[in-house]
Amino acid sequence: MPSSTVRIAKNTLMLYFRQILIMLVSLYTVRVVLNTLGAEDYGIYNVVAGVVTMFGFISGAMATASQRYFSFELGRGDYDSLKKIFGLSLFIYVLIGIIILLLAETIGLWFVNDKLVIPVERKNTALWVYQFSVLSFLFTIMTSPYMAIIIAHEDMNIYAYVSIADVVIKLGMVFLLSLIRWDKLALYGFLILIVSIIHLSIYWVICTKKYKECKFSFHWNHDLFKEIASYTGWSMFGASVGIVKNQIVNILLNQYFNPVVVAARSIAATVNSASTSFSQNFNTAMRPQIVKSYAAGEKETMLSLMFRGSKGTYLLMYLFVLPLVLEMPMILGLWLKNPPEYAVLFTRLVLFDVLIDSISYPIMAAIHATGKIRMYQAVVGGILLLNAPVSWMVLHMGAPPYSVMILAIIISLIAIISRSLILKRLVNYSLRQFLRMVLAPVFIVSVVSAVLPVILCNAMMQNIVRLCLVTGLSIISVCISSYFIALNNEEQKKIKSVITMYIYASRDKKIETIL
Repeated sequence: MPSSTVRIAKNTLMLYFRQILIMLVSLYTVRVVLNTLGAEDYGIYNVVAGVVTMFGFISGAMATASQRYFSFELGRGDYDSLKKIFGLSLFIYVLIGIIILLLAETIGLWFVNDKLVIPVERKNTALWVYQFSVLSFLFTIMTSPYMAIIIAHEDMNIYAYVSIADVVIKLGMVFLLSLIRWDKLALYGFLILIVSIIHLSIYWVICTKKYKECKFSFHWNHDLFKEIASYTGWSMFGASVGIVKNQIVNILLNQYFNPVVVAARSIAATVNSASTSFSQNFNTAMRPQIVKSYAAGEKETMLSLMFRGSKGTYLLMYLFVLPLVLEMPMILGLWLKNPPEYAVLFTRLVLFDVLIDSISYPIMAAIHATGKIRMYQAVVGGILLLNAPVSWMVLHMGAPPYSVMILAIIISLIAIISRSLILKRLVNYSLRQFLRMVLAPVFIVSVVSAVLPVILCNAMMQNIVRLCLVTGLSIISVCISSYFIALNNEEQKKIKSVITMYIYASRDKKIETIL
């Protein structure tokens, strides 16, 4: 089995182990925060911090650009160029931080003061939260290049351990929230700032000690700066789409409904974030290989990775989405005790949206590998930007709050078609092959594997026993259907090889321990 496949498998398993721990801690953290702050303050925090997050598309775009260039140079084996790109990227991040600080303290501050619907008695506290969020976000920006270099090197164990440490620290901060007598909303914003400082410090120490290219030395290259800036500019446009889809829709809901509705969507967004991380784990492990294959001129290898990645990402995502959708009322009840109105419906709809998007992640990685993203960002970004005006129109006409989620699902379907057509133009692959190898198998698996869990769910009363049975049956049903329907003979052999490798590795370790 090719070493790249083994490495992807190992990195995926490490990332899934990371994500399970992070998800459990994060979900418990949200429960404690929601109960401590209350639904109204929790909604205020999310909408205020969301204004800062709107500037996050700049950082996210730069991180995507950095990782693409880091992986590309590693694929070429040019470490001198890698060192220059890292130094230039770090310099650009500092400039981005300054720009965001100026925007946040002018436009952002005006928006929080004059446009957000916040109870008068919580206005001053909301401003403190906003300032803490701005500072926290600046530290998060400077973390991104170090995170990108770790992923480009495919050292997912480091990425996983640091992420786990981050959520454990956040959990400790949440317990402090209930112990310290101070305004809980302002204190929560301050503690998140402390966590972001610790997070950056950990990444900086690890990267400067492990990777020689991270020892900062500035190398100015006008052509390289122009190339990265152009790539980043279009990436920024594409990343801004995520802001429209999430934060601006949040703000629209804040304008038309009370903070409890925003709190309900924020809960759905938390589940969305955890679920998206699951679907992106496989893609995170695969993305550097896709870029490196393209850099080495191995087009067929890149396309093979992309097909398997799209199919694998969807199936791994569906493994979690099916039981979550079926048992959402029970899960939210156990998690939050008294979930806000619309939380169940919002969460189910957002999971469908994430499931649809999951197919696109490897396609996006292949498009970014080419470096030719202008047309892609202009077309797909333009389609996804429709979320804002169309959502405003339907809400203005008196539509219920969940209508914006249904619109997002429809637009995501259109975006998948657009991405596939654009990639065909860039690398000339077979759309019929993509339909046969990816879309058809995952559709059949989705229908077949859902039959028994749906029957069981309707046959039993809602309780903890049904939750366990439906979850177990869903996982077994998806795994068996995926193996026999979605995987071809070669992929089945590789799955067996990876499982066998881990079994023998575990057995050898036990023998060594005994001896």
